[in-house]
Amino acid sequence: MEFISNRARKGRTARRVSVLAAAATAFALVATGCATGSTGDSTDGAAADGDLSITFIPKQLNNPYTDVVLGGGEDGAKEAGFASTQVVGPLEASASSQVSFINAETQAGTNVIVIAANDPDAVGPALQEARDAGAKIVAFDSDTNPKYRDVFISQVVAKDVALIQTKLISEQIGGKGEIAILSATANATNQNEWIKFMEEELASNPDYKDIKLVAKVYGDDDDTKSFQEAQGLLQAYPNLKGIISPTTVGIAATARYLSTSDYKGKVMLTGLGLPNEMRPFVKDGTVTAFALWDPAQLGYVAAFAGKALVDGDITGKEGDTFTAGEMGERTVGKDGIVIVGPPTTFDKNNIDEYDF
Repeated sequence: MEFISNRARKGRTARRVSVLAAAATAFALVATGCATGSTGDSTDGAAADGDLSITFIPKQLNNPYTDVVLGGGEDGAKEAGFASTQVVGPLEASASSQVSFINAETQAGTNVIVIAANDPDAVGPALQEARDAGAKIVAFDSDTNPKYRDVFISQVVAKDVALIQTKLISEQIGGKGEIAILSATANATNQNEWIKFMEEELASNPDYKDIKLVAKVYGDDDDTKSFQEAQGLLQAYPNLKGIISPTTVGIAATARYLSTSDYKGKVMLTGLGLPNEMRPFVKDGTVTAFALWDPAQLGYVAAFAGKALVDGDITGKEGDTFTAGEMGERTVGKDGIVIVGPPTTFDKNNIDEYDF
């Protein structure tokens, strides 16, 4: 099923938000004297009184996947009519690293806060204070505890993400052998939900009865740590046949390690990756196939959801509907979840069609 948008194909969003991320980092270094966090502003100027403001708080800045998501958010915010759009966030994806940024937005009176939570509960009290002050809270990519937000914009149905990765690794290792998972942070809501469904599928589906999950490790969405964790897995499990990495940082780092090692072509790798990062590894035979959705659409829909909340068009209850620009009508499902769309599988036959 064709799903990736023209925005992703052309790479327009990715290029724009790379500039945004760089500007964010520069601003932070000036404002904080090279502190561990980063703050940036993508608006053309401060919003006038009465104008609407929206701030995106990703898990971390300077992450290629996040850059694409934020580019879609910037597009959506402009189209939805927000006068002020900002991106703020940490440089490291730790559990409590987002709290100070939420508090700052509460003090600033920001109308909509869009957040990808590093931990579903660590950000909770700060988000509740923001809500008490009048802000609408949209979670995207990685959910908060539902009681702390109005809606959650999810990439796809969580189980579908798990099933496609399980299917891909099974195909690549011939349906039998030891596999491992190299995830992001241990507390990441989305990662843990996908892994839960993977484990359930491996245990219940007779097609996978000869596959054994031997380890789960965490690279914290850090390139160097992910590289080292991949290396450690292969040393600890000499019979390992495959690795699933449901994180764009992790899969790219693992592919880089495999591509120059004796394990290339012997240990299979799949997961969730960006086509532009994974292209050389697909073409050199390190990776056969991997999956992802259009990341830009997450940010894009999140912006329109925020506007609909501010306007009172939706409250976050099941059955609410709103229009998300070129994405059309979106429906709020159970537990305030809005699904963007299904994942796409990338391989040597189609990877050159995508630019993000």
